[in-house]
Amino acid sequence: MSGAVDLSALKERATAPPPRNPSGDGAVSAANGSVVEVTEANFEAEVLVKSSQVPVIVNLGGRAYEPSVVFTEVLERLAAQAGGQWILANVDVDVSPQIAQAFGIQSVPTVVAVAAGQPLADFQGAQPEEQLTQWFAAVLQATAGKLSGPVPTADNDEPEVEDPRFVAAETALDAGDLDGAIAAYQVILDAEPANAEALNAVRQVKFMARAQNTDPDAVAAADADPSNAELQFAAADLEMAGQKPEAAFARLIGVVSRSAGDDKAAARTRLLELFELFDPAEPMVMAARRKLAAALY
Repeated sequence: MSGAVDLSALKERATAPPPRNPSGDGAVSAANGSVVEVTEANFEAEVLVKSSQVPVIVNLGGRAYEPSVVFTEVLERLAAQAGGQWILANVDVDVSPQIAQAFGIQSVPTVVAVAAGQPLADFQGAQPEEQLTQWFAAVLQATAGKLSGPVPTADNDEPEVEDPRFVAAETALDAGDLDGAIAAYQVILDAEPANAEALNAVRQVKFMARAQNTDPDAVAAADADPSNAELQFAAADLEMAGQKPEAAFARLIGVVSRSAGDDKAAARTRLLELFELFDPAEPMVMAARRKLAAALY
């Protein structure tokens, strides 16, 4: 693969990675920044640019492939142990098929070492840890003295100064004061309407507040009365809170399909609110958006 892959098409597809999710998910999945989740949106910054400093190991796999999930855990542990000598860039090929296409992969997991913006070495399939250690050592040896050096890790950076406004919101959230948390996040949004972190957080907390007041029998009640839109909304919230987002999406799409007027508009609005709780590139969200479009038109 080395020397035969043109990664330039993945430059400047977007301006930045998605913002941190208050539920804990985010672009960086290791405390020292040695593991990043990569999509087309941040490929240039996280892979092409950083590979001029240290080798970036692109792990092409995905959550839908069990061998890839297990192998990714091994790679992440080794990346954390490497202390910034190389960076692991995890790519979900279902979310970012353009990246998989650019590398020309034929199976998952496939691992590619990128240095100075170019593929250097690669292998397919999960490998024993001993062989991985040797492979990483060979990559580091091949790039020794040719790159600018390790990216500073959190341990080497100046301590991050926490925003007291977010501290207040998170303190309220930790105490179970959802209304207080919403109010604190809203203060941030009033001052900074474009603050993505606060916007995402207030969406999440508002949903939590609404869901915790939902009747635990809402699903049964909604199934018994499919024409009642309010019951369907409550049931969808309960399903979402119960980690069944696809069921919640399907329920509301059903309301859109068989309703008209205010009920149809309200169901569409509620569904869009639930979509906003997720990364827009999430496959199940993309699939539900297509079904919603079909139901509307």
